[in-house]
Amino acid sequence: MEAIENMVTRRSIRKYKSDPVPKDVIAKIISAGTYAATGMNRQSPIIIAVTNRELRDRISALNAEIMGVTFDPFYGAPAVLIVLADKSIPTYIYDGSLVMGNLMNAAYACGVSSCWIHRAKEEFESEEGKEILRSLGIEGDYEGIGHCILGYADCTQPEVPPRKDGYVYWAE
Repeated sequence: MEAIENMVTRRSIRKYKSDPVPKDVIAKIISAGTYAATGMNRQSPIIIAVTNRELRDRISALNAEIMGVTFDPFYGAPAVLIVLADKSIPTYIYDGSLVMGNLMNAAYACGVSSCWIHRAKEEFESEEGKEILRSLGIEGDYEGIGHCILGYADCTQPEVPPRKDGYVYWAE
């Protein structure tokens, strides 16, 4: 039941302290991501763990450029888990999305805040994004699914809003 409670109460955080998340905690979060369900267990996603400040800032700047803003779209979070997935697998978008969900729920269970940040697709289709992948030794036809930013909240936990009317239909 604790897992369900975590899923219900986890919220996206958009303001972070600069305190680093310990590597062993990030490793636990990543491990949970690797156990997300994937179509036919083909495990199309990969996860890039970015804790290097220079690379984190470079990717943030690329994301901001795509978004057309001048602020940090990673909201000061010190760590970023980038999920990409192999486009040759028909379920790659779904697989990567499930990994993102596992990462965010695992982070919350570990006392770490998170938020899904978009534009990974556009980032890694750009020449700069492709260069980043090459510099990390990553080859293949991957599409960016999302960034799971990680850190410790520098704000209060947002309230859980009520669910919308008509969210669920029963066919009994």
